[in-house]
Amino acid sequence: MTQTPKQPADSENTPKPESKKTFAALKLPPDLLAVVQELGYTHPTQIQLESIPLLLAGKDVVGQSRTGSGKTAAFGLPILSKVRVKARRLQALILCPTRELCAQVAREMRKLGRRHPGLQVLELAGGQPIRPQIFSLEKGAHIAVGTPGRILDHLRRNVLDLKLVSTVVLDEADRMLDMGFEEDMEQILGALPEKRQTVLFSATFPQSIEVMSNRYQLNPIRVAVDSGEQKSPAIRQIVYEATAEEKVETLLRVLQDIKPQSAIVFCNFKIVVADVVKSLSDAGISAGALHGDLEQFDRDRMMAKFRNRSVRVLVATDVAARGIDVEDLDLVVNLDLPSKPDTYVHRIGRSGRAGKVGLAISIATTRENFKIEKIEEFTGVTLERKRTNHLPLLEVKSAAAGGEAAMVTFMIGGGRKDKMRPGDILGALTGEAGGLEASQIGKIEIHDHFSYVAVAAGISRTALQRLQDGKIKGRFFSVKLVP
Repeated sequence: MTQTPKQPADSENTPKPESKKTFAALKLPPDLLAVVQELGYTHPTQIQLESIPLLLAGKDVVGQSRTGSGKTAAFGLPILSKVRVKARRLQALILCPTRELCAQVAREMRKLGRRHPGLQVLELAGGQPIRPQIFSLEKGAHIAVGTPGRILDHLRRNVLDLKLVSTVVLDEADRMLDMGFEEDMEQILGALPEKRQTVLFSATFPQSIEVMSNRYQLNPIRVAVDSGEQKSPAIRQIVYEATAEEKVETLLRVLQDIKPQSAIVFCNFKIVVADVVKSLSDAGISAGALHGDLEQFDRDRMMAKFRNRSVRVLVATDVAARGIDVEDLDLVVNLDLPSKPDTYVHRIGRSGRAGKVGLAISIATTRENFKIEKIEEFTGVTLERKRTNHLPLLEVKSAAAGGEAAMVTFMIGGGRKDKMRPGDILGALTGEAGGLEASQIGKIEIHDHFSYVAVAAGISRTALQRLQDGKIKGRFFSVKLVP
C-alpha cells in the first residue's frame, strides 16, 4: 500500500492502516454511521479507511484498488455527508464506463442515502430513453450517475446544470479511457465549476490516468490499496484443455461436477453466448444471456434474475466483465479466453470477493496456450492444469439434477416513484393476507416504475395469486412472472 501526494499530505488526513478501526473513527455524520450499522458494515475496508478522511477534508484523490474493495462507499459516504437535500440541484456527478456500473453505483448511493429523506439519485446512462431523463432533470436531482456519452448529450441539450456540482467522481477511470471516452470526459470536466473536488478511482494507474490527474486535479493525493492483489486475487484458477468442439461439453461436465448455485460463463462473441445458453437449457440448467445488443430493460431484467437466483448461470460477453454486483458468486468460467490478460483479471474478479476464496475455470484449446502464458506472466500466478478425464462423464440427467433455479421472479407495476419499499412487498407476501414465510421470499429490487421480487419456485403460483388478489400500500398493482 502506498500513498504518494504530489505535495506533503497533512498527517491528520493520512491515517495509518489499522484494520480494527470502525466507521465511527472516520468522523462520519451520525445519520451515515447509523446507515452503515444498519447495513451490517463493521470495519471499513482499506480503501475506505484511507480515502474517506481525505475526501471529507475536501482533498482531490486518486484511488487505486481492486474490484470489490468497497470503493463506492469510499466516495459515496463523503458525497452524502455534504449533500444539501433541501437544495434540489445537482451537487455531485459520478461518471462510470458502463450502464451496468451506473445502475450498481446508483443502487449503492440510494442504499447509503436511505436516511436522507427526499434524496434524488438519477441514472443518466445510454441505451435508455432520453426523455424520462430530461423530465427527471427538470424536476431536480442531487446526485447524477452516468456514462460519459449520455452526460455529454444532456450537456449539449442544455438540460444538465452543473453550476452547483461540488464533487465529481470518475469511477473506473482506466476503463473509460480504454473504451475511448477520453474526449468526452475532458469536455465534461471542462464544463464543471473550476472550484470543485475531483476524484479518480481506477483499478490500474497507467500514464493516461496520471496525465488526466495532472490536468484536472488540484494537489491530488494518491491512495493505492491492495495493488498487488489486483494481479493475484484470492481465487483458485484452473485450466482444462479441450478442442473447440469439446468446449461446451466440457463446460457441462464442469457444471455437473461443481453444481454452483451461481456462475458466470464468459464468451468472446454474442453468437457463442446464444449457442451456449441453448446447450445449457437443453441440459436442464437454468441459464440466461447478457451481451451488448440487449435493450437496457432486458439487461436489467436478466441481471435482476441472476442476482436473485432465478437464473443460475449467466452467459456473457465482456460487456458484463465490469459493473456486475453479485453476492456469493461461486464460479467464473472462461469458455473463451480474452485477448488481454487484464480482461481476464477483471472477469475472474467477480468471484472471490469479500475475503472469500473464489474459483475460476478456463477451458482452452492448445492454440490458446500463449494466452495462458501471458496471463501467468501478468498475474504472477501459475494456473493449475487439469485434464478433462478428471471430470465426471457427462450424463444429461445428472447434469440437469439441481440445474433448475431455486427461485422465480415477479415484476410488480409499481416502484420508487410510487413510494414502494421492499418492506411493502415483503409485507404483502408474508402478512396476514399473504401468509407466506419470509424464508420463501428472496431478493427485492425497487426501480423507478416497477419492482422485482424473487420467491421460492415451489410456491410461485401461490405467491402470484396472493400478489394479484391483494393490495400493496393500499393499492392494486399489476403483477406478472418474468420469463
